[in-house]
Amino acid sequence: VQLQASGGGLVQAGGSLRLSCAASGRTFSREAMSWFRQAPGKEREFVAALRRVNGNTYYADSVKGRFTISRDDAKNTVYLQMNSLKPEDTAVYYCAMGSSGMIASSLRTVGLYDYWGQGTLVTVSS
Repeated sequence: VQLQASGGGLVQAGGSLRLSCAASGRTFSREAMSWFRQAPGKEREFVAALRRVNGNTYYADSVKGRFTISRDDAKNTVYLQMNSLKPEDTAVYYCAMGSSGMIASSLRTVGLYDYWGQGTLVTVSS
């Protein structure tokens, strides 16, 4: 399984970006897909998740109302639409895939994911 993240870049505060995470390697159907981020000198933190088994979405409080996670099953791709970006959103963003059996309370745990993308850098200038 390979996850390819893309879409990062430099944007001014208040701007928008859309990240993509394309999965390949086998047929995907019910896996949990999530986005995490890691700022310099900080631990990797949960951003958003989508449970494909039921379509439910989950967000960190810091991005709720500004970010939206979505999927395109035909393309095996998950997106993260990021609006109203702030300088504190600056980080390397990683997509991750977990098993279909992941429960909601486990989605925020870095160590429970099976596969990770390579990361894409998002820089928000003030």
